[in-house]
Amino acid sequence: MTRQLFVRRVNVDAPVHMLFQYHERPGAFNRINPPWEPVELVEHTGGIRDGAKVDLKFQIGPVPVRWLLTHQNYRQNAQFEDVQVKGPFAYWRHTHRMKPNGPEKSILEDTIEYALPFGIFGQIFGGAVAHTKLERMFKYRHEVTVQDIATHCAYPTRPLRIAITGASGLIGTALTAFLTTGGHTVIRLVRALDQCGEHAVYWNPDMGTLNPNDLEGVDAVIHLAGENIGGKRWTPAQKKRILDSREKATRLLAETLAKLQHKPKVFISVSAIGYYGDRGSEILTEDSPSGEGFQAEVCRVWERASAPAAEAGIRVVNPRIGVVLAMNGGALARMLLPFLFGVGGRLGSGQQYFSWIALDDVLGGIYHCLMTDSLRGAVNLSAPEPVHNAEFTKILGRVLWRPTLFPVPGFALRLLFGKLADELLLSSTRVKPTKLEQTHYRFRYNDVESALRHVLGRQ
Repeated sequence: MTRQLFVRRVNVDAPVHMLFQYHERPGAFNRINPPWEPVELVEHTGGIRDGAKVDLKFQIGPVPVRWLLTHQNYRQNAQFEDVQVKGPFAYWRHTHRMKPNGPEKSILEDTIEYALPFGIFGQIFGGAVAHTKLERMFKYRHEVTVQDIATHCAYPTRPLRIAITGASGLIGTALTAFLTTGGHTVIRLVRALDQCGEHAVYWNPDMGTLNPNDLEGVDAVIHLAGENIGGKRWTPAQKKRILDSREKATRLLAETLAKLQHKPKVFISVSAIGYYGDRGSEILTEDSPSGEGFQAEVCRVWERASAPAAEAGIRVVNPRIGVVLAMNGGALARMLLPFLFGVGGRLGSGQQYFSWIALDDVLGGIYHCLMTDSLRGAVNLSAPEPVHNAEFTKILGRVLWRPTLFPVPGFALRLLFGKLADELLLSSTRVKPTKLEQTHYRFRYNDVESALRHVLGRQ
C-alpha cells in the first residue's frame, strides 16, 4: 500500500486557544466543509476528543458512500486526529495541528497521510486527482477558518443566546454554524413538534402559535423564515403565500417579543433589496424611497410588521439582502448548470444592475448588525460594487472556464416565469451598503470575481 502525504499550513491572527476552540465547537464541520463536496453528517458523538466518532454520507458519482472516522491523539490547544475506520480510502489519517506563533497569533497545519484504493492502479489513475481535490478543499477550509476567527475577534462579547427562525435554510444553516463556532448558543424555532428539544422550540405562524416563555432570556432574535419568493411562478395564490408568510411570522415574533418580561436587546428581521424595485442606474441607499411592484410591496409589509418590537424599545434592524452568491442554494446555484454546459449567457439586455453579496458576507453583515448598537432600521446587505448582468455573466464564465455566448431574451424569460421574470431577473437595482460602510464593516469579498472563485472553489 503506497501512502501519500498532503500538508497545508496557514497563519491565523488569533491565539492558539481561540483557533482550537473554533475547531472544537459544534458548527465547525458545517462551516469549513466546501459546498461543492456535499456531505451529510449522519452522526457525530463526543466532539473531537479521543474515541469520538464521525459518520458521514456522500456520493462518488452515482454511488452512495459511508465514511466512518474516529478521533484520537487529542491534545488540548495543540492537535487532534481523525482516522478512517471504514470508507473510500485504503488508509486515511488527518492530523490537525495548532501551534503558537507569538502570544496573539498561531499556525494551523493540516497533515493528511492517505492511500487510495486499488493499490498502484489507484495511485496511477487517481493520485493527481486526489491531490488536486485536497488542495482545493483545504484552501477553502483555511480561508473560511481565518476569516471566521477574525470576525469573532473583531466583536469581543460574552456568549449569547440567539433565537433563529429559518435555521434550516441556506442562510440559516450557515449562520447557525458560524454563531456556534463563536461560542454562542442558537435556539432554533421549528414548525415540527418532533424536532423540539434543548435548543429547538415550536412555533406555527399560520396558527399564531408561539409560547413567550420559550423566548424569555434570549439576547437576540434573528428572523430569516419566509416563503421562497423565486421558488414558483407568481400565481395569485403563490403571491398571497409569499406575503402572508412574511407578515404573519414577523408580526407574531415582534408582538411576542414586545410582551416579554426580559426582552432581547436586538431583533434582526431580514428584508430584501426588492424594496427598491426596478430603478435603472440610480444609486440606492437606505434613505432611498421604496419602488413599485410586488417585491417592493412585500418588503414594505415585511419591514412594517417588525414595528411592535421597536415600539417596545427593542433595537430592530432590517437587513435588505442582495442576491446571495452560494453554490448550494439561491440564484447562483440555479445558474450553474447551463453555464457548466457552456450555454450560459446574459439575461435580457444585460444592462440591468446586479447587486450581489457572498454568503459569508451575509453572515458577517448580520453579525455586524447584531453587535453594532448604532445600527437600526434598514441596512443594505450587498457588496460595495454592484455589476451589470452582462459583466457578471462574463466573469462567471471566466471563473468556470466556459463560453458565455447564449443570451436569454427577455420575452423567453417572461414566457417561462411570467411577472417574476421582470422583477427578479430583468430588473435593475444598484444598491450601496452605506450604513455598513459608515460603521466600518469589513467585507470579505469586495469584487464579484473573488467571491465567485471562493464559493465555487475555482481559485
